[in-house]
Amino acid sequence: MTDPETTAAHLPFEGRLASFAGAIEWLNSPPLTPESLRGRVVLVDFWTYTCINWLRTLGYVRAWAEKYAGHGLVVVGVHTPEFAFEGDLPNVRWAVQQMRVGYPVAVDTDYAIWNAFGNRYWPALYIADEQGRIRYHHFGEGEYAEGERVIQQLLRESGASGVGNDLVDVPDVGIEAQADWVHLGSPETYVGYDQGSNFLTHGEAAFDQPHTYEAPGPLALNQWTLSGDWTIESGAALLNRADGSILFRFHARDVNIVLAPPAAGGAVRFRVAVDGREPAAGHGLDTDEQGFGTVVEPRLYQLARLAGPTIDRTVEITFLDPGARAYVFTFG
Repeated sequence: MTDPETTAAHLPFEGRLASFAGAIEWLNSPPLTPESLRGRVVLVDFWTYTCINWLRTLGYVRAWAEKYAGHGLVVVGVHTPEFAFEGDLPNVRWAVQQMRVGYPVAVDTDYAIWNAFGNRYWPALYIADEQGRIRYHHFGEGEYAEGERVIQQLLRESGASGVGNDLVDVPDVGIEAQADWVHLGSPETYVGYDQGSNFLTHGEAAFDQPHTYEAPGPLALNQWTLSGDWTIESGAALLNRADGSILFRFHARDVNIVLAPPAAGGAVRFRVAVDGREPAAGHGLDTDEQGFGTVVEPRLYQLARLAGPTIDRTVEITFLDPGARAYVFTFG
């Protein structure tokens, strides 16, 4: 295993900090440029607010921004949307406030900054030295100690004093808690037909038109199905009438799903059951012990956080009102 301190001491040059000129808006800051950031160590974090993989890194990025600001670190969050609603500026403003993102955020709705960096991932982290040279990158979760060692090394190279060797201690709580990787056996699974997989139904699915689905027999691990009147769209499934359900056979501690309320506004009530029972103490952040929750904002909803041994289970989400859109399941 590579020593993080050794890795940081031998950082390559990976190009230069790209332009932020394509941002449609800046939050928490006036517009920044590579030139205005010269002399500072810069961490660029690509994110989109429904992404569970990014959410599990947020505690570290937030802690680094707070700990090293006085030593010359500038964190720039680049919010590039995956889903159309994530490109709406009011939703991004809501997410920045709700998720306590206090560092500068470039709103990259048109993918201009994403393309300038040649980026392809959420989350993606790039760290540039005081001369604007990218010296480190990491895609996805993890490697937090290595990332912080790189920050410390580049700050010292820039002449900053008082930069210690201690690492941040981030609480493992809430939606930002790290996944139970040892027991996680279910992948991110999209519901829309563009990227959807493992959908089980009687007969053929009907795309872009209303269709009444009937849940088939038992699901195999990581299969999912619909029950009720749904329209499967390219990026989501839209519930046309109340009392429709989604069922998923999973193997994980946490069950999350990205949901949006009706486009015209309003809320959608839902109820979650795990193996046909109320989740009780295993309810998620967005459900109560009886499994009830409400879709109000377009965002990620945590349906369950289960204790005890991780085994194959079936989650069923029944929507008590029409108009909800379901985008993607994620697990932890």
